Amino acid sequence: MAGGWRASVVGVALALCAAGWMAGCHSDSDEPPAAAYSQPSADAPDPRIAGEAEIRALDAELLKAFAASDAEKAASFYDESATVMVPGQAAAEGKDHIAREFVGLMAMPGFTFSFTPDTVMVARSGEMAYENGDYAMTLNDKTGTPETTKARYVVVWTKAADGSWKILIDAPTTTR
Repeated sequence: MAGGWRASVVGVALALCAAGWMAGCHSDSDEPPAAAYSQPSADAPDPRIAGEAEIRALDAELLKAFAASDAEKAASFYDESATVMVPGQAAAEGKDHIAREFVGLMAMPGFTFSFTPDTVMVARSGEMAYENGDYAMTLNDKTGTPETTKARYVVVWTKAADGSWKILIDAPTTTR
């Protein structure tokens, strides 16, 4: 029970940290936070609109990778320095570690996984985003009976050097 409590606290802290960071509490540039996250100019397209559409399209492709149990393809959506934090387990750090974890997970009897994003919020800078929604994962229990976990997740996305979106932090919860 204590592990679940700690995982919940970590999840809330992560969400608050991501929201605060995106609101302008952090900037890698020399500009003050307000300037780094100011409204786009009227003649420039709003990166938030395009970013949300890009991330939702990537989510659809990621779902296909999970449906096909393609661990390498699923891991390709993650940044090289990404972290997956599953309650009650050690964090998987780095894309290669995440891919190995996906191979093991997808090999488990009865594995299916789906998710539905509710919110995709892109920072005004167009460089970071967060997403949250519901997921469902099914695995067979010890008797071979399918058992489904339904819960929530938070994902933090970052814009890679090549301009593509990559998952930086993936934090599924065990609570609805």
